[in-house]
Amino acid sequence: MKTPLQRAASPLAFARHTLQFRPDEVQAGILTSTERRILINCCRQWGKSTTTAALVAYTLWHMAGSLVLLLAPSARQSAEIFRKVLGFLRPLGIPIRGDGTNPVSLLLPNQARLIALPGGDATIRGFSAVSLLVLDEAARIPDETYFAVRPMLAANPKAVLCAVSTPHGQQGFFYEAWTNGGTLWQRFHVPATECPRLSPEFLAEEKYVLGETRFRQEYLCEFLQPDDCCFPADLIDAAFTRDGKPL
Repeated sequence: MKTPLQRAASPLAFARHTLQFRPDEVQAGILTSTERRILINCCRQWGKSTTTAALVAYTLWHMAGSLVLLLAPSARQSAEIFRKVLGFLRPLGIPIRGDGTNPVSLLLPNQARLIALPGGDATIRGFSAVSLLVLDEAARIPDETYFAVRPMLAANPKAVLCAVSTPHGQQGFFYEAWTNGGTLWQRFHVPATECPRLSPEFLAEEKYVLGETRFRQEYLCEFLQPDDCCFPADLIDAAFTRDGKPL
């Protein structure tokens, strides 16, 4: 039986008081967002899996009959957030089981479902009326997969798409949405220098081990050109125009 707080709580209050998760300032901002399209460009070890798992747990707990999908480049990665969601829900004392169809899934008594899928799996098609779609390590999910899952949001005008990732070069839908997506997306930028859980000593060691380029990508959240790139992307883009007239 849910208490009045659990029935009416915002995602942030639910995370703090029910899940016993203490988010930092940026994580709290994500949990209080009312936007339907969210991009999270974050460093390694920031806590993206825990934050998105709290958002997923809230959706399942408060939205009867909702469908939440977790997509990642591999089954192992999508299962990681799945396990964190399960860890949040088990202490609440509600019976949880699989949905009987999908191997990595949860079905709650309120008929809310959670399904975790690898991003390259052909079986991702066929879902509809999704309430929350989480793309983990989105920069490494193929564009074809991204375009295949977007229609799943069409039947639910309140559906939320949350793409979270560390950058992976100046390529792919995550990079395009971050740089050219305009006001369609709410953006959260979390470099390691703004993460209270990563010490300067640890970051100095990582910079020494990884080198400047990889450190800037993995910890400073920069979209960088590949080392073997002959022509920068901005130079190539500048060579084209959408306003040109045919000769």
